[in-house]
Amino acid sequence: MIIEKKGLSINGYVAFFIILPALQVFFAYLLFSETNITLGVFGSLIMLVLWAGFFMVQPNQGKVLTLFGSYIGTEKRTGLRWTIPVIMRKTVSLRVRNFESAKIKVNDNLGNPIEIAAIIVWSVTDTAEAIFQVDDYESYVTIQSESALRNMASSFSYDPQSDDQSDIALRSHPQQVSEILKQEVQDRLQQAGLTVHEAKISHLAYAQEIASAMLQRQQASAIIAARSQIVEGAVGMVEMALDKLSEKHVVELDEERKAVMVSNLLVVLCSDKNPQPVINSGSLY
Repeated sequence: MIIEKKGLSINGYVAFFIILPALQVFFAYLLFSETNITLGVFGSLIMLVLWAGFFMVQPNQGKVLTLFGSYIGTEKRTGLRWTIPVIMRKTVSLRVRNFESAKIKVNDNLGNPIEIAAIIVWSVTDTAEAIFQVDDYESYVTIQSESALRNMASSFSYDPQSDDQSDIALRSHPQQVSEILKQEVQDRLQQAGLTVHEAKISHLAYAQEIASAMLQRQQASAIIAARSQIVEGAVGMVEMALDKLSEKHVVELDEERKAVMVSNLLVVLCSDKNPQPVINSGSLY
């Protein structure tokens, strides 16, 4: 495995104003003073080649340096730099990037087809691994992110299956799912020298063929939950009413009359429509 190391280069301003001009003057002196014409001509030709060794490094950018196929380092120091002209220089951006996957169809943990997409925020942290470990690290991010998303989505259900919602589900636990997806993608991109900063679900829905059926199921679950709460409250109100009547001695009711009263109160309290009262104009008995 190739590990990133510091590149071989010097400050470009020092080379431009001091080192290369001094050498240029020296070889020109040899050439025109006829002290050593051969060395002067050869040195002048070498100087023309050395001027091609300048390159620029932008902020959040790295230059991967290779010499005849051998990796010799990465230059991350910004500004004007100079190195041996025969050293090849490949630019690698270190900036943070966004990748939004396409909407993919996958079966969740219960076998329900869903549509899901994610946004992956990543950057290059090891330029040597990014260049030499994989053929195209940008394409590698795309393919591996979608693979990790598909694997993560198939490991959890769309909705929680228990009433207390303790099970992790894609819809009800976005933070936990994001952390799991981030780790899943990071494990796949680690060998390419890439770091995942954030991973979030950008789209989540049932597939079209079951969307209407699942919507009806969600509506039924919501109605059942609401009815359960209404019944629980109604029973408490009926119990309180009977206790108050008995405590204040407003009326004495036998078991049969209590049952009728409980039935009427539950009908009034639990009905989803306004009840129509029936007035008894005769005797209570």
